[in-house]
Amino acid sequence: MDAYECIATKLDVREFSSKRTPTEVKLKVLEAGRLTGSGVNSQHWRFILVQEPSNLKKLAADSTTGKWVERCDFAIIVLTDPKYGFHLIDAGRAAQDMQLAAWNFGVISCVFTGMRQDSLRKNFNIPEEINPSIVVGFGYPERKVYGRKNRKPLSEITFLEKYDMPFYTQNLKG
Repeated sequence: MDAYECIATKLDVREFSSKRTPTEVKLKVLEAGRLTGSGVNSQHWRFILVQEPSNLKKLAADSTTGKWVERCDFAIIVLTDPKYGFHLIDAGRAAQDMQLAAWNFGVISCVFTGMRQDSLRKNFNIPEEINPSIVVGFGYPERKVYGRKNRKPLSEITFLEKYDMPFYTQNLKG
């Protein structure tokens, strides 16, 4: 799938089918996370692949906002090093790249950040010095989910040169 098409059509979906994701696709998703840029090339993120149903249940129980993760095929806990002021940006970058790589293969995903830190750390042996930043759940969709997003137009969210200057496409140079 074309990269722009992937971005334009990827939706956050929490309804997964029982279809299993092939190992090769899981590896591509993890590789996409590994290949993501990081501040000062620190590559400080770490990933925990969660695919056993019992562990997905624990992950759901450890969540305050992602109970749906119990029904996905697999999840990835993105861990970052909080000594870097940009660690949460790097977590988001890695998660987004993994989501787009998955969508390229028709695998849907969604994220959550609401976690019960103590139980999550205990259940997944996460050291205190590492931050569990974001969880991404993956799987095949229960029903067709391909389509365009409902987003505000650029003219409502973009400014030209300064915040109070309206943006119009005819003002673009190039």
